[in-house]
Amino acid sequence: MTNIRVGMGYDIHRLKDNIPFILGGIRLDHFKGVEAHSDGDILFHALADALLGAACLGDIGHFFPDTDLKYKNMDSSLILSSVIQKLKDLSFIIINVDITIVLEKPKLQFVLPDVKKSIDKYLNIGSSNINVKATTSEGMGFIGTEHGVACYAVTIIEKI
Repeated sequence: MTNIRVGMGYDIHRLKDNIPFILGGIRLDHFKGVEAHSDGDILFHALADALLGAACLGDIGHFFPDTDLKYKNMDSSLILSSVIQKLKDLSFIIINVDITIVLEKPKLQFVLPDVKKSIDKYLNIGSSNINVKATTSEGMGFIGTEHGVACYAVTIIEKI
């Protein structure tokens, strides 16, 4: 029996005019932002769900329900930090993460290195163990028409 586990996380939200767009702890300069109960950082949400899934702990909605007003506008880095602490408490280490953001605009190629550094600030696993990429939906669906954004995250953890 192995101590290696894989988790997958996913988050999707509407984009709305004149609200902040935060991605992996970085505020993007864009006229639309993510409409959400918390600060809407879809990357941190997908990553937290991937980590919780790998540890068989459920999802962030279990620990941070959007029906609870105390989490309204919450900084998503606090969600991610809490999940990381839960894994540490259970003797898990994070091996690597792979993240895909699906967004038509803005283009993310120039911000991805900063996003990667921001993720490593929380995970502390080294940037060579973190992969962040972006793609579009080729103009299809509500993401393609610039009404939404999605993020997928996959992670490997190990029980030590």
